Order: sequence, then C-alpha cells, then structure tokens
Amino acid sequence: MADNFNFEIIRNLCILSTNTRTGWSKELNVISWNGREPKLDIREWNKEHTKCNKGITLTEEELAALKEAEI
Repeated sequence: MADNFNFEIIRNLCILSTNTRTGWSKELNVISWNGREPKLDIREWNKEHTKCNKGITLTEEELAALKEAEI
C-alpha cells in the first residue's frame, strides 16, 4: 500500500531542535493534510520539507488542554 498523501504547510511557528548529524529539524507548524482543516503539527522534516517522520497533530483545543496539564 502506497503512502499517498499531500500537505500544505500553512505557517511555520518554530523550530524546536535540529539534528546536526542529519540536518532534519523538529518543527511546530500549522499544516493542512489531504486538504483537511489545518492543525498544529509536531514532527521532524528534512531541509527541503519534502520528507518527514511520524509526528503528532493537535487541534487548538487539544493544545490548550496540554498547556493546562500539570507536569
């Protein structure tokens, strides 16, 4: 089964870290996956933003709940 998906990075919010060995960056972005409503997204990207690793997407409500969590 092929991984057929498309994405549009609507906004780059910040780079959380960069792997000096690979050059890939862990980023917080607002992304629309497969034409759906944009969500907050945390994952690693190559420099060209053509390849990515598995990550996590959050709605604004989920992010708010995460901010309120006691750590």
